[in-house]
Order: sequence, then structure tokens, then C-alpha cells
Amino acid sequence: MSDAHDYLRRIGGLIRASRKHRGWTQAQLADALGTSQSAVNRIEHGHQNLSLDMLSRIGDALDSEIVSIGHTGPMHLRIVGGQQLSGSIDVRSSKNAGVALLCASLLNKGRTTLRRVARIEEVNRILEVLGSIGVKTRWLNDENDLEITRPAVLDLSTMDVEAARRTRSILMFLGPLLHELDRFELPYAGGCDLGTRTIEPTLSALRPFGLAVKAHEGFYHADVDREIVPTRAIVLTERGDTVTENVLMAAARHPGVTVIRNASSNYMVQDLCFFLGELGVRVDGVGTTTLTVHGVAELDRAVDYAPSEDPIEAMSLIAAAIVTSSEITVCRAPIEFLEIELATLEEMGLDYTRSEEYPAANGHTRLVDLTVRPSTLRAPLDKIHPMPFPGLNIDNLPFFAVIAAVASGATLVHDWVYENRAIYLTELTKLGAHVKLLDPHRVYVEGPTHWSAAEVICPPALRPAVVILLAMLAAKGTSVLRNIYVIDRGYEQLAQRLNLLGARIETFRDL
Repeated sequence: MSDAHDYLRRIGGLIRASRKHRGWTQAQLADALGTSQSAVNRIEHGHQNLSLDMLSRIGDALDSEIVSIGHTGPMHLRIVGGQQLSGSIDVRSSKNAGVALLCASLLNKGRTTLRRVARIEEVNRILEVLGSIGVKTRWLNDENDLEITRPAVLDLSTMDVEAARRTRSILMFLGPLLHELDRFELPYAGGCDLGTRTIEPTLSALRPFGLAVKAHEGFYHADVDREIVPTRAIVLTERGDTVTENVLMAAARHPGVTVIRNASSNYMVQDLCFFLGELGVRVDGVGTTTLTVHGVAELDRAVDYAPSEDPIEAMSLIAAAIVTSSEITVCRAPIEFLEIELATLEEMGLDYTRSEEYPAANGHTRLVDLTVRPSTLRAPLDKIHPMPFPGLNIDNLPFFAVIAAVASGATLVHDWVYENRAIYLTELTKLGAHVKLLDPHRVYVEGPTHWSAAEVICPPALRPAVVILLAMLAAKGTSVLRNIYVIDRGYEQLAQRLNLLGARIETFRDL
């Protein structure tokens, strides 16, 4: 096979994976590109030459940076694995909490200051959207403190639609905006059927506030009936983080008391509740599945809030220590959201210690410093699967695949929440792991693994992408991880920070 054809085949594989991750058919991608389904099929199989313009158009359609042109930023990672890591590293603030609080800042007519906000691509997209509708934002210092000042009237007619399509967090504008406008539109990325299906739990939960939404031609068309108000407790049909956050924001400016049942009690939801408290909205039951919101019609305060540390990043760093047989101290880890993960790791034989607890800057979240030491792990007796908080976090589940790969024995990892995400974990086989896909939700991992370096295209899902990076840290030799945009969406300077612990990672681009 020629080098040119091999490159086209690999690019086609990346396009196919990104399309499937988005939930599109070949016909839907063809419609977005203004071409035929047969042309898309040829592209995905590496049988058609691609211009830079076409690659750029495909990347825009799929919200995936297929290639990096010129000096638009690093595209790939080159990892010299087999290095033992050492030292300490601070966990940074929560990505998911930061994004939710940016959306919640729309509730406040006063100035909002958020401390140590993660400067990641997902945050950048939200800031672009906020700026386009009249919200003023500015970074205050090198500590990533962010000031947000909204106008008296938001102008959605000037919204940066392209930026909005590149973030799934745009959905969290529904809760704040239903108090502002009787009618408005929000763009969504993806086909109409996919859009309506995936947000139905949110739409159902917001109907008691008079919100009616129809999906049509790439937009959510929202109408608000002010005569409709909640008359009884709102029961969520799905204990999801986004739906809970949306209802919290809707209830925050609804005068009176709103009770939310089957609410998520996850870390980002708790941060939002604490933030609303600073705004003058009392939320009872934080950390439970029943939230009682004492709403206020107008919110106009100068608030200063620090979102807590990210438990998923903390788990990423713990996994880095485990797979590289290193001693690392992970500082400022939110222990409340890691206890099940650590209990599972203890059962597998992990040697670690934790400090006394101390409060996060928000005054509520409990933090510890965790020192992880080289350990001989064994497979757990039972399968590993996620559950809503306080269970093992769904976003932490993929890290147990790479951890299981270094443990002795066989481990069943069951990702029952996300359709097809488990498939991406089979990419670990390219680095020497024994991962067998049982069905779209379950993988069987046998260890221990003799890792070997390889070149892998980054999976289009954030956590599996980081799992591949961690395996490359353990594999002796030089590995290449291509197209890392998805990692930059969720992690701030991850490669550079791992290098401070002794990793050897460099960024590069092809063009």
C-alpha cells in the first residue's frame, strides 16, 4: 500500500469515527457537505483524494479538527513512553462546573467573577457565544479569573451560530433564557431527529415553566407561556446533570418554591447550587436527589465564586501514576466524588495515602492530597460499572480500562450509559492491551499488559482519548497520538503538566 493511500485510509477512518460519534449517517454528512453519499463512502474508505478545503468543511460539519493547517495550534502528540513520573500536581477547576456557571451567569444582572476557570476549548466556545449576544467577559490575570458582565437586554439575533454549534453546552441557555424572552432560537449541532431525542428529558422538565420547544432546520425554536408555572414537584425522567442544571436555573428566577425530584447530585450540580446561593437563591438538599429551590424574580448582585476542583481530572492523574508505576501526589482532589473509585482501587491492591480533608475555595467541597505509589494490582472480583453520584462516575469509567490492563486477571468494564463509547477502548489493543469488545457497552480486559509504542488516531470521545494517551505514557518507545483537539476541549495543558512530572511529550503538526 502506498504512503498516500495509507494516509487517505487513516484520515477516512477518522472521519468515519467522528461521524458515528456525532450520530450521523453517511447521507446526513453528505447533505451537510453538498455532495453524494457515495462520495462520503469513498472518502471514509480512503478511495478519494481530499483537498484542504474539503477537509476543513468536513471538520466544520463534524465539529472535529481533522487537520490543522498553518499555525492554528498543535494537532498531534509525540510521546516517548516508559518514563517513571514523580512529584506533585494540583487538580484544576472543574470543566463541567465552569461551563455550567458561565451559562448561569446569564441569570445575574450584576457582575459575576469566577475564579480559576479552566481555559479549555469548550469554555472558549461559550465565551464566544456570550460575547456575540452582548455579554462582556475579560480574563483578569494569569490565575484564570474571569469577569462577566451582561447587558440589560440580551440580543440573540447577533449570536455566533458557528461557535454555538461547536459546543453541546448551548443547551444550558434554555433555563436562563426562558425568563428573558417570550420567543427565541438556539442552534444545535446534528440532525433534527438526534437533536429532539437527546434533549427530551430537558424539554419535559422545563414544560412546567411554560417552555415549549420545536426542533426545525438546525434550531431549537422556543416559545414561553408566562401563564404556565409549576404547580407541583418536578420529577426528572432522567437523573442527568444537564437537565438538573437547566431546571435549577429555571427555578432560580421563578418566584416561590420549586421542588425537583430525581435530581442529579453530581459535582457540577453542587457547584451550581452553591453559586445560586451566592446570588441569593436558597437551594435546600444539595448533595441529595431532592432539591428545593427558593426562587427570586430578579437577580442583581456582584458575586465572586470559585468552582471546585475536577474529580475527572483527578482520576486521570491517579490513572497516570498507576499505569506508569510511579509515585505521584495528586493535590486538591475532591474526595467526595472519588470515594467509590478509590474503594475499587483499594480492592485491586492500590497502595496510596490521603491527607486530612480541607475545604475548597467555594467553602463547601472537601479536598485531600492523594499520594499514589507503585502497586501490583489484581483484577476486581466484580465488574466495574458506573452509577449516578455517589456511585462511580460515568466519566471516570474509561480510566478503569487502562488500569485493568495493568492488573493481573480479567476485568469486565460495563459502560451502560453511553452507546458505543466502549468501542473506543478497544484502541488500547494497538498498544498491546488485550481488550475484547463483548457488545457496544461492555469490554473484557485481560492483564497484565506488555505495552508497545504505536501510532493511533485520537478517538472522538474525550475520556477514551485520554486513556490512549495514558497507555502511551506506559509504552516504551515513541508513540504518536494524532488529532488531539478533543483532549484540548476538556483538559487545560495536560501534556505540558504531565511533562512537569517527568513525561516526555511534545506537540507537533503536519502542515
